[in-house]
Amino acid sequence: MDERELKEVFLQGDREGFQKVVAAYGSQMMALSLSVVENREDAEDVCQEAFLQAFRHCGRFDPNQSLRHWLLTIVYRRSLDVIRRKKRQAGFLNRLKQNLFLSSAESPEATFGEARPNEAGIPARALDGLTTRQKAILTLWAREGLTSEEIAAVIGCRPATARVHLFLARQKIKNWLERHHESL
Repeated sequence: MDERELKEVFLQGDREGFQKVVAAYGSQMMALSLSVVENREDAEDVCQEAFLQAFRHCGRFDPNQSLRHWLLTIVYRRSLDVIRRKKRQAGFLNRLKQNLFLSSAESPEATFGEARPNEAGIPARALDGLTTRQKAILTLWAREGLTSEEIAAVIGCRPATARVHLFLARQKIKNWLERHHESL
């Protein structure tokens, strides 16, 4: 199905049409969320919540807009919500740890540093120096093939800002790879 047909079935609000939209855009949404939250379970939750939100609010969707971009915008914002929630939880755990004098080995924070998959073959350590926004923009550009204008619409910035973030992300990865090329 093309974008126009997907919009039509989505706007009908029935389950069958919604399943077609999930099949068409689910992997793209998962890739974006995974690049932001860096944890498969959280990314799956984000995508599920984003699809539910989109389904509940399908009446708010502007048919003149791209359904794909609208869904990616929802996923990006939900992913940022997860990051903010994790930061609050980590801060709470740090305060708890300080108050209870737990050793770092006993800290419940250890579960937050999970390894993450990387489809591009770039070592995860190379991505650690990127900001959340840079990771999201890099994913939208490299995996989804979006233009800077489309990325700007999803992320909520100007196209020039998206291009700058993309340039910086690529530069950081290039520098990291040059520094570590012998150890790979």
